[in-house]
Amino acid sequence: MELTYDKSYAVHCDLHDPLHSYRDRFHIAEDGLIYLDGNSLGRLPLATENAFQGLLQKQWGERLVRSWNEGWYHMSTRLGKKIAQLIGAHPEEVIVCDSVSVALYKLAYGALKLRPERTEILSDDMNFPSDLYVMQGLIRQFGDRHLLRLVKSTDGVSGNMTDLLRLVSTQTALVTLTHTAFKSGFVYDMERVTELAHMHGALVLWDLSHSVGAMPIRLKGAGVDLAVGCTYKYLNGGPAAPAFLFVRRELQEAMENPIQGWFGDENPFEFRLSYRPAAGIRKFLTSSPPVLAMATLEPAVDLILEAGLDKIREKSMAQTAYALALAREWLSGLDFRVGSPETADRRGGHICLKHAEAYRICRALTDPSVGGRAVIPDFREPNNIRLGMSSLYTSYEEIYMALDQIRAIVRQKLYKKYPQAKETVT
Repeated sequence: MELTYDKSYAVHCDLHDPLHSYRDRFHIAEDGLIYLDGNSLGRLPLATENAFQGLLQKQWGERLVRSWNEGWYHMSTRLGKKIAQLIGAHPEEVIVCDSVSVALYKLAYGALKLRPERTEILSDDMNFPSDLYVMQGLIRQFGDRHLLRLVKSTDGVSGNMTDLLRLVSTQTALVTLTHTAFKSGFVYDMERVTELAHMHGALVLWDLSHSVGAMPIRLKGAGVDLAVGCTYKYLNGGPAAPAFLFVRRELQEAMENPIQGWFGDENPFEFRLSYRPAAGIRKFLTSSPPVLAMATLEPAVDLILEAGLDKIREKSMAQTAYALALAREWLSGLDFRVGSPETADRRGGHICLKHAEAYRICRALTDPSVGGRAVIPDFREPNNIRLGMSSLYTSYEEIYMALDQIRAIVRQKLYKKYPQAKETVT
């Protein structure tokens, strides 16, 4: 059916959506709520509720400490093997542990130790700030020997490949970038950037947090060295669910884990007084894994593997294209600018709309007294409204209604009744 700007088109797309039935496998408690923030926190899968109750009652409640030998001890590697299927890695190259920032610190530290003669770290000004904070801390830790160079985007939307080509050099120890930019949704050409860095002898560390679960990733095919990723966005692992890290197997023995702890030891339960790192990916563990948090992740990963990333990506590109088409048609005369790439394969699972009153528009959207329903997007400084479409539960009709509500709020200036002062979490 050819694109039209009435609701019938959205209804048609939902009726012919091969993933539409997956929506029924998520906990949706509030009728009428339009949730477009899955790129920050994914919805709760029903299978996760059941699994978590089983863990509480059976594994913790009944089996107690015996559960460590009945699945808990190997949970980090078991989950890592499943996530490896989502990111195109070998099963023994991925493990679940820590937060994204801690995992990033571990791998960036190890990379800098492998390139001791080099003095530059290359990133960009679209990277997630926490990633840059980690690099800044490492520079101090390494005695201020390194310079952090940031490639500047020319439009605030896309990565600047021209300057990236110009700045990477034989002094570059590490290139570290976010695969999908957290504000604009721009997706880097992973294979090209990695090849470019390798031509100059630099290592490459990718943050996959806004990509994993929304699109196929092929780390092996791109020759990637290192990667980290979040599990509570498109993987639906729950608030602050543990992260994962990837280390190419050829680097694992040479890489050093800077936070040595007993679960990274070759035999934790010998309780030796001197540390000997485990072989392979397990050396990047540190402390006891967060069993309760990891238990919420596994059913969600299984759901994505079942649905298939190619289908998820196909729907994701179609939905973001639909949202952008509505934005161009309805919002172009209302002082909005599109802050995401127009090309589908360079765009992730969310889009960005820019407006001077972005924050107050978001406040109006979340108020159910406006338009008869609540729409949950998220706001990013200074003027970005992010709309995250998660293929397993976002419908086309929801996208239609959300854009229609944005149009009404701005046309009628309904946002003006909300304060400029920002809430703690935006």
